[in-house]
Amino acid sequence: MSDTLKVIEVLAESDKSWEDAAKKAVKQANKTLRNVRSIYIDNFEAKVEKGDIASYRINAKISFLLE
Repeated sequence: MSDTLKVIEVLAESDKSWEDAAKKAVKQANKTLRNVRSIYIDNFEAKVEKGDIASYRINAKISFLLE
């Protein structure tokens, strides 16, 4: 029998980096989902304030195994 995965789209933000935003997205997904398998970063964005990056944002797709 083959595995069946479901994909959800999430948005995440961090004041440190895009990598930290991705880690936050996975950590939050793991609170309500089981069997998270992967994250695919679809879009990177940064919020700029007073000439500096204030926050890093990602749009991501997280896949998890259906039971």
